[in-house]
Amino acid sequence: MGPLAQPSLRRPAPAGFTLVEILVVLVILAIGSGVAIVAYDASDRDRASREAHRFAGAIEHAAALAQVRAETLGVSADGRAWRFWRRPAGGDQWLPLSDDDVLSPHTLPAAMTLTPSTYGAVALDLRAIVPLRPTGRNEPFSFVLDARNARVVLAADPLNRIAITVSPR
Repeated sequence: MGPLAQPSLRRPAPAGFTLVEILVVLVILAIGSGVAIVAYDASDRDRASREAHRFAGAIEHAAALAQVRAETLGVSADGRAWRFWRRPAGGDQWLPLSDDDVLSPHTLPAAMTLTPSTYGAVALDLRAIVPLRPTGRNEPFSFVLDARNARVVLAADPLNRIAITVSPR
């Protein structure tokens, strides 16, 4: 017969994790979630900035179109969306603008709101339509776009140039 089996002097490995291993995993998860939150906040600001630039471009296009067509156009924002309007010559009613893809109504992404702020030196209410005159000379006006962690102010000068200011909320 062969040699007798020697009993092993090794202890069986304990099942489970040590406290140090668990703490290392928790630290890694905390760092990862911190990076994710910062990236999410930055992407929300970027998304708000992109929406503001899209809206500013549409306003500048509408102002130029008002001059080319020699008609008064208008822009409004109701919190969730923006829309462009046309005022027929001699009329006092605003009609929705529907013949230009750039100026079609646009709904904002979730958690963003866009509201009219001022026209000249007067505060505007939510139902206001800001006129864009065919002469190209308009009163200064502004709109405010609010996102979760950013506030964007779009301010137009009398020559329809839009300044965009992004600030944290």
